[in-house]
Amino acid sequence: MVNLMELILIVFASFRMTRLVVYDVIFEPLRRPFFTIETKDGEQWLEPKGIIGELISCQWCVGVWSSLFVVYLHFFVPYSELFILVMAVAGLQSIFFEWSRQRGE
Repeated sequence: MVNLMELILIVFASFRMTRLVVYDVIFEPLRRPFFTIETKDGEQWLEPKGIIGELISCQWCVGVWSSLFVVYLHFFVPYSELFILVMAVAGLQSIFFEWSRQRGE
């Protein structure tokens, strides 16, 4: 089992990985083949293509797989603590960033 601190780190690391896959620009080239750009009334949006597009555009779906990946790392990959810690700190930082950005507007 995991203690409370490990659980907190796993949660924030999973959160960060989910945002990385679903929203962050750095993953856009990997997401692009699974989306088409639709335009209506001058507005553009991304429309998912097929099941992969639907899955990687859904934060809930990606969240399950991210969580599974981080839990697997925690239990079965030696020395994965550093990766989990870095992702957890980045996850918490992104929450603070969004919070401060919303308060500043």
